[in-house]
Amino acid sequence: MARTLGLFFATALAELTGCYLPLLWLSGKGAAWLLIPAALSLMVFVWLLTLHPGASGRIYATYGAVYISTAVLWLHLVDGVAPSYSDYVGVGLALLGAAVIALGNRAA
Repeated sequence: MARTLGLFFATALAELTGCYLPLLWLSGKGAAWLLIPAALSLMVFVWLLTLHPGASGRIYATYGAVYISTAVLWLHLVDGVAPSYSDYVGVGLALLGAAVIALGNRAA
């Protein structure tokens, strides 16, 4: 379980980085060369997706909740915006929903 959550977290970081760097360039806050590490990050993201335990909707639903959590952490650490109460509630609901999906469908 810890390995899978770590993989989800690494995948989310690669996805966020691959999308954030072009945003810096497009908004004039970064140089065009940032597109190179952005492309590499997105390639890592796609590769990491192949390492997930299965390519099913349940796996990706669970990854989505980890992505939401990581994005709120990114908001705080990278963008310097303190998460609001509703951000924390939303993360909690996403993680709870993912737990219901992931744990509720285990083979008996």
